[in-house]
Amino acid sequence: MTAITATEQLPESPDMRKLASASLIGTTLEWYEFTIYNTMAALIFNKVFFPSFDPLVGIILAFSTYAVGYVSRPFGGVIFGHLGDKLGRRFVLVATLVLMGVTTLLMGLLPTYETIGVMSPILLVALRFVQGVALGGEWAGAVLLSVEHGRQDRRGLNASWTQMGPSAGTLIATAVIALVTFGLSDQDFLAWGWRIPFILSVVLVIFGLWIRRGVDETPMFKQMEEHNTKAEAPIGEVLSQHWRRLIVAGGVRIGSDVLYALVVVFILTYVTQVLNLPRSLALTAVLVGAGFNAAAVPLFGLLSDKIGRRPVYALGAIGGIVWAFAFFVLLDTREPLMIVLGATVGLLFHAAMYGPQAAFIVEQFPTHVRYSGSSLAYTFAGVVGGGFAPLIIAALFQHYGSTTAISLYVVAALAITLTMLAVARETSRDHLNE
Repeated sequence: MTAITATEQLPESPDMRKLASASLIGTTLEWYEFTIYNTMAALIFNKVFFPSFDPLVGIILAFSTYAVGYVSRPFGGVIFGHLGDKLGRRFVLVATLVLMGVTTLLMGLLPTYETIGVMSPILLVALRFVQGVALGGEWAGAVLLSVEHGRQDRRGLNASWTQMGPSAGTLIATAVIALVTFGLSDQDFLAWGWRIPFILSVVLVIFGLWIRRGVDETPMFKQMEEHNTKAEAPIGEVLSQHWRRLIVAGGVRIGSDVLYALVVVFILTYVTQVLNLPRSLALTAVLVGAGFNAAAVPLFGLLSDKIGRRPVYALGAIGGIVWAFAFFVLLDTREPLMIVLGATVGLLFHAAMYGPQAAFIVEQFPTHVRYSGSSLAYTFAGVVGGGFAPLIIAALFQHYGSTTAISLYVVAALAITLTMLAVARETSRDHLNE
């Protein structure tokens, strides 16, 4: 096997804009659905799918259903990680995009509890599971598409295009939800309006398929095929030979996911049901914060190419620890500007972690197991971090009736991230092993 250094580049893609779009579209769709689901879980699903419970318990059940989509992701990481290292990055990216789109559309067409009773939440859980399987195989392939095609001294920047997906998806979803809620009465929104954002996901799927079908397989995977260096059992090799890197790569993600759940998800519940302020205010705060996050992610990715992944990542984690407490201080002022500021600064600290995160994770693994290793790290960390974070946050608030326990939970998650960074090596100058 040979190694490619920062100065010995693979040929640059003739159209980096297309590569960036192809990398971005999958995570945009993922987080479009993420935002829609969590917004509806906070505002609607306790009435539509869990109407026999009191409001907060209904919200917790809705967030539990959301967690199913994270629990199933490791299955997708195993299945599509194996296929990505065997059949290619491009093949998996087309398959997962179609599967994500179909399940999101079906959620928008799902009958309510009033129509078919208990089968309604059961079907919702089933769709979340299938969707999670698709999402489990999506992220690593999207990152590798840009990293393995692009310049190796700009891996942080190139990988960050995928990381813009959460902000792009949040922006699009929040804008769609805002338009729907502003254009409909509360009664119409509850009756049928909530379905519109789910159904509109088809537009993103069609665009994504058009973009991805025009992108070639990555040069690194082609070289692996030419030299017959594919792993016989990529998942097994990751678990037996790269398990330390797997723990580090997964552990760094936990803090950023929990911080994101606090700032983007719980703010909806807290502002509308605890502070009794308008839903539009919470959506505006998320929308503004997501805009700043989208702009900051590639900047932090580029900065990590200059000074390293670990210092940039640590900056975001330390800032997030401080903000875990300051966030609620600003929200409790009930001032719109302070609420928007709370979401925006929180998402800037998230961007400092999220910008270098993708490059840091994929750099932990050699090419012949890179898809499998990255998928496993990302999906298992997602279960521990993002998957249960909205549920844990809501449960902590219900039990203690105070935000202090929530802040301490966020601090604990970020402490895990900092610990993993402390034991990790700096990867921004490492070779991508072939």
